Amino acid sequence: MNKFFETFKNIWSIKELRDRIIFTLTLLAVFRVGSSIVLPGVIPGVLKNAATSNSLFGLINSYTGGAWNKASIFALGIMPYITASIIVQLLGFAVPFFQRLQQKEGESGRRKLNQITRILTVLVVLVQGGGYLTYLQSIGAVDPGVSQFVFWFSNSIILAAGTIFCMWLGERITDRGIGNGTSMIIMIGIIAALPSAFAFELQSQLSNNGLIIFIAELVVLFLSVLASILIVQGVRKIPLEFAKRMVGRSGGAMPVRTDRDYLPLKVNSAGVMPIIFAQAIMFLPLTVVQYVTKDPTIGTSGILRQLTDTYGFWHNLITFLLVVAFTYVYTALIVNPQNYAEYLKRNNAFIPGIKPGEDTEEYIDNTMTRITLPGSIFLGFLTILPAIAVLFGVNQQFARFFGGSSILILVGVVLDTLAQVESYLLMRKYDGLVQSGRIEGRSSTGGIGTNFG
Repeated sequence: MNKFFETFKNIWSIKELRDRIIFTLTLLAVFRVGSSIVLPGVIPGVLKNAATSNSLFGLINSYTGGAWNKASIFALGIMPYITASIIVQLLGFAVPFFQRLQQKEGESGRRKLNQITRILTVLVVLVQGGGYLTYLQSIGAVDPGVSQFVFWFSNSIILAAGTIFCMWLGERITDRGIGNGTSMIIMIGIIAALPSAFAFELQSQLSNNGLIIFIAELVVLFLSVLASILIVQGVRKIPLEFAKRMVGRSGGAMPVRTDRDYLPLKVNSAGVMPIIFAQAIMFLPLTVVQYVTKDPTIGTSGILRQLTDTYGFWHNLITFLLVVAFTYVYTALIVNPQNYAEYLKRNNAFIPGIKPGEDTEEYIDNTMTRITLPGSIFLGFLTILPAIAVLFGVNQQFARFFGGSSILILVGVVLDTLAQVESYLLMRKYDGLVQSGRIEGRSSTGGIGTNFG
């Protein structure tokens, strides 16, 4: 405990770090205040009741920190920006123009990609904003005394401005705060629902004399967090050797001792993207049918109900299989064994016992395939763990923190932030946050919508 307080004191004694933390907390507070400001002409109570009965909207609401249920100016949150980032990233795998910007043009290419992402964000938010306003009208959450033109025109601009403002907040946090701004905004939205979910679960268990059960739930939650850290941080280290260099004149040249290093291959190179893709695919049929029929109750029964019931058997079985499949697909997109082999060859490095070139490429590919299998299965199990928790009596709001994309995002953001804090401590010659080893941040653990590391 003394070590903890000493570390906290060291953190607060570094002026630059202290200013960055205060700046980050201030902007996150601004985001939370904005999440409670209701759109003009909307009856939020109607929306809240409808959202709680729909698994899809409940999931969206968890990412926006309750802003969706409140019909706030930040109802769409930062998600349109994430969507645009994912689209640009996928285009980088398939379109030569985007490939060139990502791989060959350096800083100027990244600036162009950022501009394209911002423009695409505006287009995405206009489409999603229109869908959101249509949904508000379909469930009767719009005040009948408000003009339709005024409602649509004003709220379309407000929703777009809200998302752009959230994007600006994220960029400011990244530049002048601590951690990745976009990820921090998503994290604060997810974690905002934790206190109420925790309190409701505690009250429910105490009312049924289930204190021991509640303690068991906390133990499972703790183990789930540890498992998430394991899958985020887990790497397969392939040993490397560098060619010997001769130092001195030809007659008296002395060989420099061979340097040793390793090539880290992440067990979960895809990050949270397979979960996001799988969830999007599962809700796509319902979204399309509701858009065509304009009937918000179309998915309350039948096959669509089975597909969208996040705690149902068939939904979770298909989601598990999709997560495993998308893990392999996304890993194949972002991990190119040929690039690894060429990089090692250019730097006079080689894997012991493996010939450079095609043999190295094949070895890395086979190794990546083997470690991705347990990683994908583990990720799939983590995705359906909330549904398993619900089967054992955990309320749905609290069960969401047992697994899925929520816990992976929380773990990734926390590790990233702790890594930055630790770097400040070490630069000031203070002890780090851990006595041995180093905390690895998002640069080496994967992230949201982008390929890190």
